[in-house]
Amino acid sequence: MDNLRLAEGEYRFACIVWENEPLPSGKLVELSLEQLGWKKSTTYTVLKKLVARGVLRNENAVVTAAVPKEEVLREESRAVVERAFEGSLPSFLAHFMGGRTISDAEADELKRVIDRYREGDHRD
Repeated sequence: MDNLRLAEGEYRFACIVWENEPLPSGKLVELSLEQLGWKKSTTYTVLKKLVARGVLRNENAVVTAAVPKEEVLREESRAVVERAFEGSLPSFLAHFMGGRTISDAEADELKRVIDRYREGDHRD
């Protein structure tokens, strides 16, 4: 879903909402200035775009997420694997690891995740 693919600034902006929701729009302007260096006009422009795309809600000057952060991260991860690794999870993992050594605990956790998905349990 392309509407969940966020540019870097949009993602950082959405993170402010996810971390503070429900968030009065005035407070969002303050936090955007503090954390992103954005003017009020920039904040409202990006907010309007993300509301139109269905990522955020702005009802009665209170901003909330329409989509959970996890869903955006999941979609972005899928897009990276599709675009850069032709959809191959093994290729992605091999490149991601890049010669890095992992602990037995990390290897065991990866095995558990793979087994869970193999068995159809898709909890994150």
